[in-house]
Amino acid sequence: MDDRTNKWLEGILIAIDEVDDFFEMLPKKYDTFVSNLLLRRAVERNIEIIGEAMSRVLKYDSTISINSARKIVDAWNYVRNYVTYSSDSLTADILWSVVINHLPTLRVEIQDVLKQ
Repeated sequence: MDDRTNKWLEGILIAIDEVDDFFEMLPKKYDTFVSNLLLRRAVERNIEIIGEAMSRVLKYDSTISINSARKIVDAWNYVRNYVTYSSDSLTADILWSVVINHLPTLRVEIQDVLKQ
């Protein structure tokens, strides 16, 4: 793997860590997430960062084996479209699903790729 891909993958790990850090002093519960606008916006921003970096990785090196990559890029597109077009379709449920279901898996997959 080249330095560019390595840098993007490490950037994704940093953004995932930031999302986890947001919950350091708060319970990692859906109700907490939904009721905290600042927290939701911070998570949205990190999903944008993760999605942009993952999109670059997939375009640059399609041989990278990260199963959840496409789901992350799809979530990023969804968030980006919401922010760009002010659509009412972005819900806390979607963001929460990414935080709970996809980011932990993505972290493990990226760590495995970086070890190779």
